[in-house]
Amino acid sequence: MRFSVGINYWPRRSAMAMWRRFDAGEIREDFARIAGLGLDAVRFFLRWDDFQPSADALDAVMLGRLEAVADLCAEAGLVAMPTLFTGHMSGVNWLPAWSLDPRAPHGRFRTICGDAESPYGIGDFYRGELLEAQLRFARGVGQRLNAHPAIVAWDLGNEFSNLREPATAYDAAEWSRRLTAALEEASAIPVTAGTHGEDLTRDRNLRLASLCAPYAFASMHGYSVYSAFARGRLDPEVVPFLALLAASFSHKPVLFTEFGNPTCPPGKLSPYERVALPDEAPNPTVSPDDPVVAAYACLDEDEMAAHCTAVLERLHADGRLGGYWWCWADYAGDLRAQAPFDRAPHELSFGIVRSDGSAKPVAAALSAFARQARTVVEPRDMPLITDTYYYRTLPRSTATLYDAFLVAVEERRNGAR
Repeated sequence: MRFSVGINYWPRRSAMAMWRRFDAGEIREDFARIAGLGLDAVRFFLRWDDFQPSADALDAVMLGRLEAVADLCAEAGLVAMPTLFTGHMSGVNWLPAWSLDPRAPHGRFRTICGDAESPYGIGDFYRGELLEAQLRFARGVGQRLNAHPAIVAWDLGNEFSNLREPATAYDAAEWSRRLTAALEEASAIPVTAGTHGEDLTRDRNLRLASLCAPYAFASMHGYSVYSAFARGRLDPEVVPFLALLAASFSHKPVLFTEFGNPTCPPGKLSPYERVALPDEAPNPTVSPDDPVVAAYACLDEDEMAAHCTAVLERLHADGRLGGYWWCWADYAGDLRAQAPFDRAPHELSFGIVRSDGSAKPVAAALSAFARQARTVVEPRDMPLITDTYYYRTLPRSTATLYDAFLVAVEERRNGAR
């Protein structure tokens, strides 16, 4: 099996408005460039409020556009992983109005319905009427793309625990089981779900052994600039460590479907080692007009390319299925005043191509690795006991285990010399 090197995709001109401002020509051009780099996979996102305007109906126009994107992937020789119920994206929860609960404030992440901000959060995402609505969505989308040659797997959600945490691990496991069964029956395509670092560094009532039981493989997301346990923004061991935890807890092979970091503006230095999360004290303000210092934690373009290669080397050596970079493009400057970029300018700059379409060095780094066409190797994992990890005090158990992981990595490297 080939080690998959892929990309997460939104178009640079429309970002999260991709489906409403649909431009098949831009998408075709982008997919051709992605394939031309030697990458093999694209993960893209079905913004939930675009596709399911009411709990009992899917938008036929959007389903047609979805099929067109799948066909464009096939045309370019790429495989695709559509991500359903999006949901959480780049620090915002984009939600259909019918999914909101007026008794629930939006919490850490603001809610946007259509073009307006809402004070409310989602209802119980894992049970009841909302689960039934998701099952309708899953069956409809699955039937539309039944056995489509480009679809390698469905993704049940992008960091879905940021929408709402399940009340119990059982609720999350049943949500996973029922949706997986519906999608597999409707489409004959396997399923995974986009879990992320905070599902491991916080106790969110998710247990990967039960959540991932019906999946073909587990998937995980992680970033050095978002990880409190990281040794700094350049730390290349954060991603392989999270992959190890995911593999050990899920008992599944792991595809790392998001890693990356924001790029510093040209000629500027990073002032911080981490991006402050929504429930943390913000970093001191730096003016965007500062001539030397960036306004957020970031990597310069050369650091980004080196970080990319270092992480891919480690994921491959540890027996993972592949790594997908976040994301395809820096977004166009005229999106800066729109959500999510109005409050998170660093989200504009994760791309392998700049907002003018020119390639960054990280594009060449991804391409060089992908063209090696490496084969997946046997995993090198350690047994971990989930209960011991979660019932110790988080985040201390993460930091303690990361220290042990770094020691083991160093010993392994010394033994290989």
